[in-house]
Amino acid sequence: MVKKNVCLVVLGDIGRSPRMQYHAQSLIRLGFDVDIVGYTDSPVLDDLKENATIISIRKPFPFDKYVPQIIAFLLKVVWQTLTLFWSILVKHRSDIVLVQNPPAIPTLAVCWFYCLITNAKFVIDWHNYAYSILALNLGYNTPLVKLSIFYEHFFGRLSDFNLCVTKAMKEDLYENWDIKASTLYDRPGPQFKTITLTEKHNLLKRINLNDFTKVSESGEVRLKSDRPGLLVSKYEESDDIYPKLICVITGRGPLKCHYQQMILKLKLKKVSIITPWLENKDYPLLLACADLGVCLHASSSGLDLPMKVIDMYGVGLPVCAYDFACLDELVQHDKNGLVFTNENELALHIMTWFKNFPLQISEKQSKFRKEIDKFRAVDWHTNWMNNVFPIFSNNDK
Repeated sequence: MVKKNVCLVVLGDIGRSPRMQYHAQSLIRLGFDVDIVGYTDSPVLDDLKENATIISIRKPFPFDKYVPQIIAFLLKVVWQTLTLFWSILVKHRSDIVLVQNPPAIPTLAVCWFYCLITNAKFVIDWHNYAYSILALNLGYNTPLVKLSIFYEHFFGRLSDFNLCVTKAMKEDLYENWDIKASTLYDRPGPQFKTITLTEKHNLLKRINLNDFTKVSESGEVRLKSDRPGLLVSKYEESDDIYPKLICVITGRGPLKCHYQQMILKLKLKKVSIITPWLENKDYPLLLACADLGVCLHASSSGLDLPMKVIDMYGVGLPVCAYDFACLDELVQHDKNGLVFTNENELALHIMTWFKNFPLQISEKQSKFRKEIDKFRAVDWHTNWMNNVFPIFSNNDK
């Protein structure tokens, strides 16, 4: 096979785009030259720093501070069009361009035009629909959303190959837009794995969570018999038959300070909430320490799946996830996890799971972990080789 150059385009933060980073890892593993174009706000995976060429795009000027919203949007699109096209044009020629969608505007048009003038393959990885995200704020009947639908449809049909994240999205692409796609389910990266009790102890001590483990006189690490439950994400207060619960909410979004102030006003007797910012290497370790994960992802299209659940399953962590149209392609209620549709169901699941913890562990935990182990048996690269490699190994358009 002739060595090819593949350009991965993320009009967003590369470090917060795990699926595209995993694409890069698999391509590098097979000897492809890989360029990754996008914003570099967060660190990328260590091996990509060494083996891929990271091309940083300059972020847009904050036009919305100075001009009306619609004008700011147009100026932002012009800025992104010029900076993105220049970034992929000045590097060495790519044989294949794999673009993450969304965002669609102007990514799809710019990447398609580059492929047209260089005779490269144009591949779209559909994570969701850009227009559905836009419609959350504007509504489906607004001119901008209608334009976005037309745009996404038009350039989507100009692609040479398409990938998507669920079977439901594959069917929707074909039925509504006559676009044929291959489903590539997400799988956890190699950093998401089960860890030893000693590794848990070291991480929890480092982030000042001292209630979970102890070291015996012989130097053996043990779980404390009166340890609290560790929940990654949301919480609910409970009655005396329930243990203390520590809820860890990770991230550093723009509303973090707002929610921290709200948390300070809560009067909780048995719940402690912490909001640490973790290094990349510590996030998988924290998930592996938890007793239950909660996922609040609500899909704008109803056709994508939450990456956080993939991460949690990677470390063998049972999950309670918000239910939507195609969630059962990943989480099946009472088989490999729990699902909820409102706050009352979520509270009931959490209280049932942690009732009399840790003296009594939920009887569902062992059942769920066996199913999760089946999921973990197929890793990202194996799945990628079966579903994606033929696209990159084919010399013909």
